[in-house]
Amino acid sequence: MDFEFTTEQVAFADEVQRFLDDHDDPEVFDLTRENMAQIVDTPKRRAFMKELGHKGWLGITWPEEYGGSEGEGVFEYILNEALAGRGGPQIGKGVGIIGKTLIAHGSDELKAEFLPMILENDVEFAVGYSEPDAGSDAAAMRLKATRITSDVDEDGWILNGQKTWTTSAHFAEWYWVGARTDPTNKHMGITLMLVPLDHPGISINGIWTMGDERTNEVWFDDVFVPDSRVVGEINHGFRYISQALDLERFTLFTFAPIKQRLDLLTEYVRTAQRDGVPLREDPVIRQRLAQLQTDAEVARVMGLKFVAEAVKVELAMKAGKEGFQPPTVVSSEYKLFATELSKRLADAAMDIVGPGSQLRVHTQDAPMEGRSESTYRYTVIDTIGGGSSEIQKNIIARRGLGLPKNF
Repeated sequence: MDFEFTTEQVAFADEVQRFLDDHDDPEVFDLTRENMAQIVDTPKRRAFMKELGHKGWLGITWPEEYGGSEGEGVFEYILNEALAGRGGPQIGKGVGIIGKTLIAHGSDELKAEFLPMILENDVEFAVGYSEPDAGSDAAAMRLKATRITSDVDEDGWILNGQKTWTTSAHFAEWYWVGARTDPTNKHMGITLMLVPLDHPGISINGIWTMGDERTNEVWFDDVFVPDSRVVGEINHGFRYISQALDLERFTLFTFAPIKQRLDLLTEYVRTAQRDGVPLREDPVIRQRLAQLQTDAEVARVMGLKFVAEAVKVELAMKAGKEGFQPPTVVSSEYKLFATELSKRLADAAMDIVGPGSQLRVHTQDAPMEGRSESTYRYTVIDTIGGGSSEIQKNIIARRGLGLPKNF
């Protein structure tokens, strides 16, 4: 594959950087929130994303019939990496997970209702897959969906149960949720539904993470969901979720923040001294930084490989060809390597900087203003979200290497 961008892609990257320069705002861009900086959880962040929508960038890869530009996935990659590099909100859930799944599997009514709102950033979604006993194994979800019929109102489902680790539930309007509609079939017994989060049967309790960010547990008490809010076919939800997770694993863990943190540590080593001796002259530190720089380049190229594979699938689908599957293995390889690299980088920063690395983020006289300690806390979360490292290893082993399930 060609790792160089085309003239058109470089021009787009330059345009994006100019746009970000013109809209620079510390209330929108915050590198110290690490990967959680991508969520659109404040009025200013929503307004900024609406400006992206007006530029036509939220639907840059969508089909023209749904308001998109039918651009290749590499343009979405360039945009997301530029946003992530500044600690800004990103285009993940609405455009990618929900929007692309609705385009592929949603009814005409759902497309007409939600796709225009997504392109204008007039709606925020929370994603409800994880449960107390179904974290990385989405197929194990048990949120109970009971079928009901009516001679008066629309037929539908009654939901009872619990979801957890739903990051956006406290500010989003709609819940993209998987429910157990067939308890006899693990993988072909889940259905995707759209549920308003202001439903009286829904209660939301905050959970604060070690990264100082809020996630939530969500309780369902006789929540009615009409058939018109069901996404795609009944009991086919796990297949849709699996396809969307490939995108989530890639877009949630962009390369730009890793590079930014590595550059920060490299600059610290270049200028700092310990006991009068420059850190850059320490052979152990030099070796460790060289290894991190090498690993970072590997992560960058793995990301480009995913984009290239995803573009192949997009082009094949547009041409009407069959037999092409999402780049699941490549996605898991990138997610596993990138998030574990983030942990190694955080460990290195704590070791190299020494006791001062434990000072809290934004401490002005701390080395690197305390970024080491916040990065150390956040990167643990990164190896769990979107499927833990253990799950990624299983996917690579079974789907990539062809190993048996119980190897």
